[in-house]
Amino acid sequence: MRSLHGVELPGFRPVDNDAWMNDDGDVLSLHFFGLPPDLAAGLDDGPTLRSTLTHYTAQAGGGLIEAAVKKLGDLPALRQILKLPLPGAPSGQVFIGSFTVPRATCSTVVKIQAPERGMTGMREAVVLAKVGPDRYFRPHPYAPDVQGGLPFHAGDHAQWDAEFPDHPLSRVRRTLDALAEVVTADPGFAALPPFTGPGTQPAQD
Repeated sequence: MRSLHGVELPGFRPVDNDAWMNDDGDVLSLHFFGLPPDLAAGLDDGPTLRSTLTHYTAQAGGGLIEAAVKKLGDLPALRQILKLPLPGAPSGQVFIGSFTVPRATCSTVVKIQAPERGMTGMREAVVLAKVGPDRYFRPHPYAPDVQGGLPFHAGDHAQWDAEFPDHPLSRVRRTLDALAEVVTADPGFAALPPFTGPGTQPAQD
């Protein structure tokens, strides 16, 4: 089911079905799941969604950077950015941005993955020097009690993207912004009953 259109972006070349890559090694992909979404709450319950996602990402060894409900293809979508340790490497991170477009019985996810390459930690070191350690590390705004995973800190804030335009986190945010401008929903997908929360099913005729 081709549930979203216009996913291809300038600079990305096809590498597989519904997968594209650019010269930075960022991978853009589109996924359709024919099952009810596994979100912890409906998109109108932001606090529950963000808290649950924060704990889930930390348990997986990563860190949730941001999550918000935005429009994608004129449909409500969960936009999130997270970071994970770079697989198979002693240091470095991979940044993952996604839009999840949930419907009652299925969902579509468009995802961008951008790994760190070469020297890592420069963005974090510069921001730490500028703001100081007391303002750098912060309790997670979505779940102050979260433990484990990668820490929440000032270096991941969008205000630093302009200073570090080639950083993978900056690239992820730019790609998500570009996707929001060009993606449209397949009419059949858009007409499906909306997702209102876990355990709900559309009424049967």
